[in-house]
Amino acid sequence: MGAGQSRSSNSLVVPQASSALDQLKYEVAQELGIQIPQDGYMGFMATRDAGAIGGHITRRLVQIAEQQLAGSKFTR
Repeated sequence: MGAGQSRSSNSLVVPQASSALDQLKYEVAQELGIQIPQDGYMGFMATRDAGAIGGHITRRLVQIAEQQLAGSKFTR
């Protein structure tokens, strides 16, 4: 698979979010000191590194969602 391609069957609710998620991936990798290949192909990346990036992305997205929910007056 080439750069930007994925085997995942997940689809984004907001297709424009793809570039924001890619940006977040590179930011998290840089913070963790993990080098992402220039060609974007991550097939040779260590599973541990890929998992660390994914885990940190998930934590950050949950944190963002919690902040947004805390800021809004959500009532049922």
